[in-house]
Amino acid sequence: MNKDNYLKTIKDIASAETSFDPSNWTPSNPLWGHCAVVSLLAQEIFGGEIVKGSLLDYPKYSYLKSHIWNRINEEDIDFTSEQYSDLSHKDLEGVIYSKESILKYPNTVKRLSILKERFLDTQRPSKW
Repeated sequence: MNKDNYLKTIKDIASAETSFDPSNWTPSNPLWGHCAVVSLLAQEIFGGEIVKGSLLDYPKYSYLKSHIWNRINEEDIDFTSEQYSDLSHKDLEGVIYSKESILKYPNTVKRLSILKERFLDTQRPSKW
């Protein structure tokens, strides 16, 4: 699995059910509210670190509190960057954030479980 295939697969399986903000999720913006769960799954697949930046200084997004992305081989990769039309992780001051800190929220654990199950289903050989 390469990073481009990962992103394509994630976009195909993301839903309101796996979004942090399901009321604002739409099929036309499938990555909306998915930064935590997509970053956690990416870390399992590609390794690296998770990085967190505050959204509190951005009124349009402040209710989300933070944005999370990956650092893989010293390169910052934001698999969910498409969710924001006017903001980039490069605009945020990122700090290394632990997997355990993200997983202390039961809703995140649930969303990750659903996303991971869907992802694994796409990786299984076809029954044909």
